[in-house]
Amino acid sequence: MASTQIPKTVKQWNVATLTGFGGLKFSEQPLPEIGDSQVLVKLEAASLNYRDLIIALGQYPFGVAENVIPGSDGAGTVVAVGKQVTLFKPGDKVVTLFNQGHLGGDLTPQTIATGTGGVLDGVLRTYGAFNENALVRSPSNLTPAEASTLSCAGLTAWNALFGSIDHTLKAGQWVLVQGTGGVSIFALQFAKAAGAKVIATTGSPDKVQTLKKLGADHVLNYKEDPNWGETAKKLTGGRGVDHVVQVAGAKEMQQSIAAVKMAGVIDIIGFLAGTSEEKEPSFLSCLGSLFTARGILVGNRVQMEEMIQAIEAHPEALKPVVDEKVFKLEQLKEAYEYQWSGKHFAKVVVEIN
Repeated sequence: MASTQIPKTVKQWNVATLTGFGGLKFSEQPLPEIGDSQVLVKLEAASLNYRDLIIALGQYPFGVAENVIPGSDGAGTVVAVGKQVTLFKPGDKVVTLFNQGHLGGDLTPQTIATGTGGVLDGVLRTYGAFNENALVRSPSNLTPAEASTLSCAGLTAWNALFGSIDHTLKAGQWVLVQGTGGVSIFALQFAKAAGAKVIATTGSPDKVQTLKKLGADHVLNYKEDPNWGETAKKLTGGRGVDHVVQVAGAKEMQQSIAAVKMAGVIDIIGFLAGTSEEKEPSFLSCLGSLFTARGILVGNRVQMEEMIQAIEAHPEALKPVVDEKVFKLEQLKEAYEYQWSGKHFAKVVVEIN
């Protein structure tokens, strides 16, 4: 794209105060010049995560820059590149990396401090400049809205199931996913594509059939069955599930321990950790099950590239699920409120014109 087609201003949201969704401010600002190692992206879609909400509420346990542009998950088209950029060219379709410095291996104190939309400016704007390593080629078979769901939820689920050499998911194994948020739905899809059996949980009878259509072998209503962990174990013939994608709090962790097989793995994800009043599992209950508890904070660039290859190889089975209610950039506060209400299914997407 010629430089004359690049606008001189950008419309953007900023987290002006950490006092709630009312602290989000929308404005039009001059578009900064891109650096030698940066790529200018025309952002076309973004998806929301629970992390975005708690940043606005001032409850995020990691670093947040003052007046940061929020949003970690975005997809768009490259419109210009700095003179040192070698990975991309104008016209390329790209998605953002959650932790911009996490290129491979495990997280470090340095790479965890490179979160898009937290420490570093994010995607809830019309144009954004990113270091070339902070972008990944978008899957060729996905729309911008679908691709925008991959950076956090998709990569987190991929890392949970395939990111550990000792606990890589195999065909025929059992996976338990909790709820119908983005990570859980991606984990369901990835597990089925890998030939695993999936038990899903929900508190909404209206969501049972949708989970089954996505491939869930069994669906348990945790509101109707308070001992759903034991029920899940019985469904495996008493052996227990190999992987639990644990996205909720201490109460649910008790049920996850009841469900997991001996020497299985519980992947602990996200910040829906409940309240300090919740009784946490005892040391003895953890020891007795002999499981591995693996904390997951998204994943690295290599894993994201592997995930994208898998999505392209299984276009029908691994098509991202987007909630039926889609918002415009100017409606960001309404999008936050909608996600906060818990009425959504899978990923809430914001379209950016």
